[in-house]
Amino acid sequence: MTIVHNILIAVQILAAIAMVGLILVQHGKGADMGAAFGSGSSGSLFGASGSANFLSRTTAVLAALFFACTLLLAYFGTPRAAGGGSLLERAPITAPASQIPAGNAVPTPAAPASNPSQIPAK
Repeated sequence: MTIVHNILIAVQILAAIAMVGLILVQHGKGADMGAAFGSGSSGSLFGASGSANFLSRTTAVLAALFFACTLLLAYFGTPRAAGGGSLLERAPITAPASQIPAGNAVPTPAAPASNPSQIPAK
C-alpha cells in the first residue's frame, strides 16, 4: 500500500506542475490569436469554438489525471472497519436500554395533594 500511495502522490504532483506550466504558456492566447483578421476565438460567434489545440487538450488530460489521483488518494486514505456493512452496525453503544418493569406495568405519577397542609415543607 505504501508503494501505491507514494506513486499516486508523485503522479499527482507531476500532473499539478505540468498543468501550471501549460496554463502559464497558454495565458492570454484567447483574444489575441488572430483577432485582427476575424479568426481565432474572438472572431467566432460562439466564443472559442474550434480553438482546442494540443496544449488545451493536454491540460484537460492532466486535469483529469490530477482529479483521478486525488480521488484514489482519498479512497486509500480512508480507514475502513473490518465488520459490519452499515453505519448503525458500527456505531458504539453509549448507554444500555432501560429496563421495562415486570408485567409491562407503566408507572403512574403521584396524585397532587389537594390539602395545602399535606405538602411537605422544604
